[in-house]
Amino acid sequence: MAEVVLRNICKTFGANKAIDDVSMTIPDGAFVVLLGPTGAGKTTTLRLISGLEKLSSGSIEIGGRTVNNETPAQRDVAMVFQQYSLYPHMSVRENLEFPLRSPILKTPEDVIAQQVAEVAEILQISHKLDNKVTELSGGEMQRVSIGRALVREPSIYLMDEPLSSLDAKLRNDLRVELKRIQASLGATILYVTHDQIEAMTMATHVGVLHEGKLVQFGTPREIYEDPKSIYVASRLGLPRINILPANLFDTTRNGEHTIGLRPENILQGQGKPAQIQRVEHLGDQTRLHLMLEGHAITTIAAAGQDYPAGTTINIEPKNPLFFKADGSRIY
Repeated sequence: MAEVVLRNICKTFGANKAIDDVSMTIPDGAFVVLLGPTGAGKTTTLRLISGLEKLSSGSIEIGGRTVNNETPAQRDVAMVFQQYSLYPHMSVRENLEFPLRSPILKTPEDVIAQQVAEVAEILQISHKLDNKVTELSGGEMQRVSIGRALVREPSIYLMDEPLSSLDAKLRNDLRVELKRIQASLGATILYVTHDQIEAMTMATHVGVLHEGKLVQFGTPREIYEDPKSIYVASRLGLPRINILPANLFDTTRNGEHTIGLRPENILQGQGKPAQIQRVEHLGDQTRLHLMLEGHAITTIAAAGQDYPAGTTINIEPKNPLFFKADGSRIY
């Protein structure tokens, strides 16, 4: 594995600047997640690192060497796409062997057999090696797709929303499995997603992108607890943070425009009266959707309590985040 360094990278498509002066270090052995909505520049960043797109300016270093002019094969990266990208006429074994049979690698047959067997064991698909990939379930096909990257042992794995096409249970199972694999291999992974749960549960570091710019980089906890803007604060947390006028709870100190209140930071029992509009029972917690002076607020309550819609509870803020009118954080 290797450290990957992006230095002031830019990518333009005509008049559109898809990546705008992004600098970031992906530490050796880290699991870095790029988070942001569609169009933020996540996939373009992966394609620039892999060599599938050429930089407009800036530089990319992999393992201490500048790779700007290297081909994708020379960069020693492995990419996992959202779609499975498997060869349907081949067996699982043949799909896993395929990257190792590259003329560049010149991998001996005994090493190919050993690495395929090890990866199949890790991904729990050893019993499927002789099946055609068309005989597999969606979750199994994505395991093969991930396995085809794992057999390579590259400098970095680049993963572009590899779990997004799976159902919720498979997505959860593979999320846990992928994090376990990364930890056991000590692999360096750059993973693209718009799913905040994936970011919170898998990442050692999170990079938040907005319109081609890297607006914050840090641990998931840092991003969650100390966001630099409303945009960043809204990227992590479920339910989403409540953005409210600063004077709604008489919390204004220095002319703040808005406050951010995480659902868990809304205290019940004292403060202002809010009407319960809707209740969501989720087993381990209950979400209350409130209305306070025309402002919708979501908070969390204990799972076992009964909160009839239409009733009123008193609420007050705890540790709100303060923002300027432009959305930037004050303190």
